Parts: sequence; structure tokens; C-alpha cells
Amino acid sequence: MKRKAESSPESVSRKSVKVDDYCNVEMKRDKDGNTIWPAPNLQMETARAFLREWYETPRRKALKVDVYSAAAEQATLIVPDKDADGLSSGVIIHKTLVKLGLDPKWLDVHLVQKGSNIHEEFERKLMSDKQPKFIIVLDQGSRGGPPVIDNLQVKSMIIDHHLSDEFPKNTTVVSTCHYPPVATTSLVTYEICKELDKDIASDCGYLCAIGTHGDLGNTLKWLPPFPDLSETFKKHTKKLINDCVSYINAPRRTGTYDVITAWKELLEAKDPKVILRSRRLAEARQEINEEVERCTHTPPKFSKDGKIAVLKISSKAQVHPVIATRWASHLKSKALEIVMVANYGYLPGKVNFSCRIAKCARGRNPPVNIIESLKAVASIDTSDLVQRLGENFARGHKEASGGIVNIAEFEEICALMKVGEKPDKAEGESPRKKGAVSPQKNTLNNYFKKG
Repeated sequence: MKRKAESSPESVSRKSVKVDDYCNVEMKRDKDGNTIWPAPNLQMETARAFLREWYETPRRKALKVDVYSAAAEQATLIVPDKDADGLSSGVIIHKTLVKLGLDPKWLDVHLVQKGSNIHEEFERKLMSDKQPKFIIVLDQGSRGGPPVIDNLQVKSMIIDHHLSDEFPKNTTVVSTCHYPPVATTSLVTYEICKELDKDIASDCGYLCAIGTHGDLGNTLKWLPPFPDLSETFKKHTKKLINDCVSYINAPRRTGTYDVITAWKELLEAKDPKVILRSRRLAEARQEINEEVERCTHTPPKFSKDGKIAVLKISSKAQVHPVIATRWASHLKSKALEIVMVANYGYLPGKVNFSCRIAKCARGRNPPVNIIESLKAVASIDTSDLVQRLGENFARGHKEASGGIVNIAEFEEICALMKVGEKPDKAEGESPRKKGAVSPQKNTLNNYFKKG
């Protein structure tokens, strides 16, 4: 049976797939029947205590006075991820600490380099060289291993929502990954910090919205247990918030990987409208829009079983997640589950790939789990492929995963999926008559000829 996409990723589908609202899920409960959200209460309170500790002087501790002071000021390093969710989380932390009394001169930021992560030895050294006393890592994903840096006198905290049950040693952890509806890092950071100062809820509401829309999309319905941000959206329209997401995400996608500009603009803006006046952010967005247009016409090839559509591109820009999201919204077939976009040009000798669940596969029972699907493909190999793929394969979320692997290993994965091979014919299926013409006029072939 031939698999066809019924429309291009830029056309509007006539038949829409009904997808439940993100918040319309069964929540987990503790032994007393109380809902657990956005993370276990112990984790949330531990995080607040961690933040308060930075400002509590020994004398005030002795007197048991519940007032905090900047007298205990020490170097503090914020380590946010490069996207709208990570950067918004970092700015919420920054604004909260300043609100509590910390002089901004004690605050510094570390942004990981292109294609890297906080677990790489050179990143750990760069963080250590800043000689912080406290480190907060936000939205970076996680894995087991040594402490964030080797100095055991440094206190570290990780706030994250990526799927993981392992974390660096000697680290305070807040993880939302097992508590649906899974809160983004900016959302859980907002929930933590708004209890520390009465102004944080109103001052940082738009940052929470930017980060959350950045990860969950611009059509998200803010339903319980998500916080009521109606006052935020009265001040700042959802269109403004979504435009800010596009601007903030653009620099990290460019070939120059200009994340520091996005951080500075978001940190210094007193109002989200200011972000849209940034010339550099506007230029970065235009650059990415043009690169997405160049690469998005790449024709997909399917795994033999039809479950995975693979598009191979080559770009110095991080456009593979954007293209994966576009195709996942519009590519359709009964078998299709995952859209994978592989970028051979982002890092030398590597393939950076992004996977998204196809819209037509959402709501299936059992639900599609990208991480499990990728690992299942790798496990078909009977040699050492799983080991060679390493820790950067199948990272992220069940619904949005990806990785960074060597080109040779990625080609092995494609071979295991039998990408491009025709499916076996079902028993009793009659072959299509030679010369038969499809009644469909809007085809992929027409779409690819555009580019």
C-alpha cells in the first residue's frame, strides 16, 4: 500500500484531528488524595528554602526572624537553556533574587555553547571558572553523574521538566516530568517564586506565558491546574506573547548562535513590547524564516512500517525542530506516528535531529512515546550501537524528542528503520493498474516543485 501525505505543511487541512486540551488529563495524587502539581510539595518547598538561604544571615537565623537580607550576598550563577522556556525561567529567578534584595552585581549567567550541554567537561569547567557559591540550572534536561561542578562547597539546584529519573549528585532537584499536565520550566519556576514576594506574580506573569507558550504552543488553553493569568493577558495580548516567543527563540536558531542577545533583551525589558523593538532579534527571526522556507520543502521518506517520516536537511541554523513541528501538524497517514527531521549541517560530523508526534497520531491508545520508539529501533541492533549512540540520543520528552549523534550511527538507525523501503503488500491486495491516475490534485510532488 502506498503511503501519501494528503497536504503540504503550509496548507490547511480540511479534516482536523481532535486533540484533548493539554490540561485535560488525570492528575496524580498523594496518599491523602491531594493532587500533586506542578511537582511534589516537598520539592517546591525545598526550592523556596534554597532560594531563601542565600539571603538569610546567621544572626537572623539565631534570632529566628523571618526577614531576609542581602548581607549574605555571594556569587550566584544562573544556567538557563537557550530557548524561550529556559531564558524566561532564568529571568524569573533573576528578578526574584533582586526583589529579595540581592545586588545584581552578584548575579551572572552561563549559556552553554552551540550543540553542547551542562554535562560536558568543558562546560563544567567554564561554570567553575566563574567561582559561584550557588548555581541554578534551568530547563537543561538531566542525567545522572557527578555534581554540576566539582567544587563540593557550591550548592546547586536543577529545575526541569524533561523526562529523567537521574540527576547530578549533591543537587537539589525540582522535576515536573511525572506530574501531568507537565508544567514547563518557566511555569514551575513562576509557581516557586511567586510565593517568595507579593509582586512576582504580576511582575513575571508575562515571562511565565512566554516560556510556556514557547514549549506548549500558542493555542494553549490556560485551564486549571495552570495558574490564572487573565490579568497578564489583559495587559499583554496573546499575539504579543507569541510574537515575543518567536523573537526570543530566533537568535539561538541562527548559525551564529547569538543566545546572549536574547537573554539581555528579555532581562532588560520592562515590558514585552520592548522585545519586539529589538533590531537584532528582528533580523534573527527574518534569517530563520528564510532558512525554514529553504529547507521545509524537503520530501519525506518513510520507514518500512510507515510509522516514522524522515526528512534530511543540511543547515547551519537550528531549523530542524521548527520543520518537524510543521510537518507533524499536516502530514497524515493511518500508520504515521512520528515525524523526524535530521540536520546534517548544524555541527561538523554530527546529525542533530528532532522528532514530533504527528497530529494524526495524537490521542491514540496506547499513546505514542517518541523516546521509547527511538530506543526500540536502536535495540534492534545486535552489536554495540546503543552504546555508540551515547547519552545524547533520544533525549527530551515523550512527545518531543531528538538527539545529537555521529553521522555513521544515524545512518545505522535509518537502516534499522528501513527508511525508503516499500512496505510489504497485504495478502489479497490487488496491484494498482498501470497508468491509473490519482484523483488527488494537491500532492506532495506539486509542493516540492515550489522549492
